[in-house]
Amino acid sequence: MGTPIRATANYIFLKVEKDRGVFEYEVRFQPEIDAKSYRKKLVAQALGEQGATRAYDGDVFLYLPFQVFTDRQEFEGVIPHTSDRVTTIIIYKRKRKMGECLHLYNVLFKRIMHILLYKRIGRNYFSPDHKQIVPQHKLEVLPGFVVHVDEMEGGLMLCLDTQHKVIRSQTVYELMGEIHSAVGGDRSYKGKVRDNVVGSCVLTKYNNKTYTVDDVDFDTCPRSVFHASDGSDKTFIDYYKQHHNITIHDPDQPMLVTKVTKRVNGEKQERIIRLIPELSYLTGLTDAMRSDFKVMKDVAAFTRVTPGQRSLALRTYLERVKQSEEAQNVLAGWGLTLANGTADLDARVLPQEAIYFGGPHAEERKYVGGSDWNKAVSDNNLTGPIDIHTWQLYYTRRDQKHAANFAETIVRLGRGMGCIIKNPQHVMLDDDRTDTYMTAIRTNVTSDLQVAVFICPTIRADRYSIIKKMCCVNHPLASQVILSKTLSNQNKVRTIIHKIGMQITCKLGGTLWCVKIPVSGWMVCGIDVYHGANKQSVCGLVSSINDSLTKYYSEAMFQDGEIGDFYKVAFRKSLMLHKERRGSFPQKVIVFRDGVGDGQLDHCRRYEVTQFTDVIKELNIDTTITYVVVQKRINTRIFKMVGNNDCDNPPSGTVVDSIVTRRYLADFYLVPQSVRQGTVNPTHYIIVHDDANIKPDHLQRLAYKLCHLYYNWSGTIRVPAPCLYAHKLAALVGQYIKKIPAGELNDKLYYL
Repeated sequence: MGTPIRATANYIFLKVEKDRGVFEYEVRFQPEIDAKSYRKKLVAQALGEQGATRAYDGDVFLYLPFQVFTDRQEFEGVIPHTSDRVTTIIIYKRKRKMGECLHLYNVLFKRIMHILLYKRIGRNYFSPDHKQIVPQHKLEVLPGFVVHVDEMEGGLMLCLDTQHKVIRSQTVYELMGEIHSAVGGDRSYKGKVRDNVVGSCVLTKYNNKTYTVDDVDFDTCPRSVFHASDGSDKTFIDYYKQHHNITIHDPDQPMLVTKVTKRVNGEKQERIIRLIPELSYLTGLTDAMRSDFKVMKDVAAFTRVTPGQRSLALRTYLERVKQSEEAQNVLAGWGLTLANGTADLDARVLPQEAIYFGGPHAEERKYVGGSDWNKAVSDNNLTGPIDIHTWQLYYTRRDQKHAANFAETIVRLGRGMGCIIKNPQHVMLDDDRTDTYMTAIRTNVTSDLQVAVFICPTIRADRYSIIKKMCCVNHPLASQVILSKTLSNQNKVRTIIHKIGMQITCKLGGTLWCVKIPVSGWMVCGIDVYHGANKQSVCGLVSSINDSLTKYYSEAMFQDGEIGDFYKVAFRKSLMLHKERRGSFPQKVIVFRDGVGDGQLDHCRRYEVTQFTDVIKELNIDTTITYVVVQKRINTRIFKMVGNNDCDNPPSGTVVDSIVTRRYLADFYLVPQSVRQGTVNPTHYIIVHDDANIKPDHLQRLAYKLCHLYYNWSGTIRVPAPCLYAHKLAALVGQYIKKIPAGELNDKLYYL
């Protein structure tokens, strides 16, 4: 269904010569060698000229385009620059088809990126020679590419996407100096350093590697002695001078500790690496930088890339590969050639959804005009308004004026939303201490209270946490926290208060707008997981409890890791509530599961889906389950073709379900949003289980409709609304409440 459009994607066909194959060998060393550079050189020594064309990345597997020998061979070699002798063992495993060796292609393109002078930082490749400097914020932006090969429905393809790495031109040592200047040498210095450094990602430019800092060791310094891999004892100062010709200036600075897991003889072993702060550059942006509009705007000037610029970068890359004789030889040795341009797609644009509002003649009160209906919301009644008779407004003395204006405005705006909002009970606080809020809630909250609104002078996580804990666990009721700064802009205050009024309506169980859902008896679920500290995670599951898919039952549960195991209890409750509200169990249940990567799909299929199917068997009902994984962090980009070579963002509702979809999965891409700046990110849907045999058309239309039903934004969002509701619920519980909310709130969107 939909209107066909000309489109392309950031995929390039990889053509393979007929009858070519790959011979796979296993490589071992005696004694075991850790350094990949040495392993590569020893394999090169062993094979000599017959291994001129090979694919070996220093790990276990070696690939050759022809068969050198058919059994196990041993070669004596010498580690370069030493007299240490090593036996290289190469064992023939099997012949494989070219299409089975995705690892081989990825190794080949790693080599091509190296030939084209790109440096590997983390998983991707960047060009330090073309870095952009943002001096006013001490930042550097490195342009680069994500490169990977996969087998798609259209054949073997290279996915190529432009990326940027933001590196602070500040070392950890300089950051430590700033902290020392700010707090002096008191006891809080070490704690402040750990707070700012532990968990951050650092780049060491001498080897272009990134590390996550696990701790700061104040008892070790560059003058400390360690046991080197060659068996000798040396100081860090000597080691860096010998191996990297780097002179360390401060011999007394503390050391950074990072833990890495390496596989030795098939077993995972954890090793500790110590890094020098003055050689470790901080990467990424701090939370303070992210909340600074000026910083984000200046960085976006380099990182926000238009579809035309992405397309040009792809064409430039192809030209560079074709002009590089060495890169061409690498491909030719395996019988590979890259296509001249990106893959053409069969894309369709789904019909635009009508947004329906409440009030008299509701059928006439609809909006059809794209992916943003901000104005239409303020001009129409809500579909499910809630009268607010008893509510309280908490504020400090200095916010008295803001509170009076807020109360007067929201009462007036209630009529426009289609509901009655009475004047609140005012609770003025003596100060903004956490204890003051806790005492005030205990003293003033009564059983008939519908909602408590708090106007706070500043952002403070501890205060927000205690308000939410009190209102979600101890005294269950809807709560709304507002910053006084938000209410200070007189030009926008009416619009802001209208949005707060709508948010409160949702938290009381009301609805704002709806889209036409042409089926009945369907239940839609959304699942997401919030990862907290100490491997403690919170899973949120929300389930629709009405046919228009606008009301939800929500439940949160603490668990370990990404894959949840409490679904049976929450799903059973959802089904029972649906039966209680609708008179029967749902005919079909469609689960949208957010946050599962490719490597977890099989585990998700075996471990999560079975919990849903087991509940259906236990209840002995005819309900069918369709389980869909939703992926946002993908490198696929879809472009609408304009003219011969120009590209633009595809319109909202664009669907691609062939050519660049996976060969062995039932999947599709959906572009739900309309983007004016940068390049739109499509969302990847993978159907991992489907009892109902739902038509692809119906599932695509349903996913698109649900992207219109998130009540915190009057426009389309990237994922179906139940997924984002589940995300909001899990984040609130995991980050602030840290306890299971009271059951009385479960049938309302109290976490918005």
